[in-house]
Amino acid sequence: MDTRLAELLQLLDLERLEMNLFRGVSHDIGVPQVFGGQVLGQALVAASRTVENRLVHSLHAYFLRRGDFNAPIVYQVERSRDGGSFTSRRVVAIQHGQPILTMSSSFHAPEPGSEHQSAMPDVPAPETLADVGELTADLLERVPEKVRRFFEHQRPFEFRHVRPPDYRKPEKREPVKHVWFRVVDRLPDDQALHRCLLAYVSDYHLLDTANLPHGQPWFELQMASIDHALWFHRELRVDEWLLYSIDSPSRSSARGFARGSIFARDGTLVASVAQEGLIRERPGGWQGTRPPGAAS
Repeated sequence: MDTRLAELLQLLDLERLEMNLFRGVSHDIGVPQVFGGQVLGQALVAASRTVENRLVHSLHAYFLRRGDFNAPIVYQVERSRDGGSFTSRRVVAIQHGQPILTMSSSFHAPEPGSEHQSAMPDVPAPETLADVGELTADLLERVPEKVRRFFEHQRPFEFRHVRPPDYRKPEKREPVKHVWFRVVDRLPDDQALHRCLLAYVSDYHLLDTANLPHGQPWFELQMASIDHALWFHRELRVDEWLLYSIDSPSRSSARGFARGSIFARDGTLVASVAQEGLIRERPGGWQGTRPPGAAS
């Protein structure tokens, strides 16, 4: 298995301390705080390990404080309800004695029923697009040194933008973005794992969509996720190409709102996402700013 993916799977393999208590470590991805998607993914792993024979279908989380990647994170699971059809869990991520994230999640066994879904946008195939890692050679020479670490980080996911951004001198455009993504290697047939990995990666690319109409370089802003909601509609695989179709209906009061639909390559809608985040205009204020996808 690719080393980057193996490290991510190890990151999500929490240590069980007690029946409802787990501990995880963090990776530095080149930003001042723990990546929000990591805390979200680990929280879902903790909740999932207290549930049998049911898969998560939704989660709602609040990011309360920055995570420190130099210290472990403890995940405390509350078994809120084990019903006939649904199971509910609440997770608190704790670091230095304080909660840094709270998450509620619901689990359900698949059952038959009528179906409909939105149509996938008509976009170019991922093979026709460049990986984001191939787009940054010139960028690295033009961004502040503190920002460079984020772009140089080797990620376990491929990202291919339908319309590649110019991070240094962004143009003002409509708040819509389409990004193909997948992990860099094959994964086991474990639907719970695929959903935890989707929770991890779903924090990428959302909040910066709310900045597209304003044309501001993200490293001149203070940006941080406030909350995150994710709904799983159908089975999915994150080791096959998925399309993240994102739009931002609103930005006001120093907050941006974005929502996303995630489609399998065959057009199946597998998940929906929504997020609100802080966006403060502080020119030159990289410290404390989150690059696209690096929530606090």
